[in-house]
Amino acid sequence: MLKFYLNASPNPTKVALFLEESGLPYEPVAIDTRKGDQFKAEYLKVNPNGKVPAIDDNGAIVFDSNAILLYLAEKTGKFLPSNRAELLSWLMFVATGLGPFSGQAVHFKHFAPNDQNHDYAHNRYQYETHRHYKVLDGHLANRRYMVGDSYSIVDMALWGWGRMLPFKLGDEANAKYPHVKRLIDEISARPAAARAIAVKDKFTFKAEMDDEARSIMFGHLKTRAA
Repeated sequence: MLKFYLNASPNPTKVALFLEESGLPYEPVAIDTRKGDQFKAEYLKVNPNGKVPAIDDNGAIVFDSNAILLYLAEKTGKFLPSNRAELLSWLMFVATGLGPFSGQAVHFKHFAPNDQNHDYAHNRYQYETHRHYKVLDGHLANRRYMVGDSYSIVDMALWGWGRMLPFKLGDEANAKYPHVKRLIDEISARPAAARAIAVKDKFTFKAEMDDEARSIMFGHLKTRAA
């Protein structure tokens, strides 16, 4: 059976959405990143990058959430738009732009030390994340889905981070990007989305971002302190 390594963050949640939508049987495996599970030797054999998510599909190992979505879509033939050029363009837009910049926007908004470099970094990632959502909102202004006329893995990829818009960009973000919000709301109303969000509830993850969790997740802080 396919093993799905996850925590409660946006990238594993979008993979959970595909698994729930497709009906593929899978075994969820918790990786508690605030306790350092991602750096244990057994997990690094699955994902040498020490991030989540990853899957082990009977020996076929795939890591990076967007690579997993593409792999599973091609494996099952589901949620795969026919326009491959557009599919790859927008999937990579999420993989290389929206996802990384969203992650940094969250970090500098909620978790980074407020030192002399904080304002510059915070403003940089807020600006770029807004820019990505402006592109997405314009794209969705005259179409229901990201690629073609049907729901696909590109919409799932967007949903993973898009459902956290206010957490990243503030309470006014949903109103600022109404076409993105419309698609996120449509996906969130699907029964599979509720099941995907609930997968994490099978486990107890560490909730506190204490000094131990910071030292594990933000290793550069130890380097700076030294």
